[in-house]
Amino acid sequence: MNRKAITATALALVLGASLTSTGCAPRTAAGGAVVGGAAIGGVYEYQNKRALDALEQDFRRGQITQEEYDRRKREISRRSLIY
Repeated sequence: MNRKAITATALALVLGASLTSTGCAPRTAAGGAVVGGAAIGGVYEYQNKRALDALEQDFRRGQITQEEYDRRKREISRRSLIY
């Protein structure tokens, strides 16, 4: 199973769990949980994008080596769903 399939499956499980865990709560609460989770995920991915941009800028300026660039890029990729 490739990484994107695993990521999509994990996201579906988290969203499904948030919807079913509301039990008797109104639908608006479940919708709010989904929207809130998506907003938090978006902020997290935005931070990863900024870190990746800064890393690429450091590499272009010659401030870090290719090995350091590759190592740090792998770290960002591991904690990101998109990058």
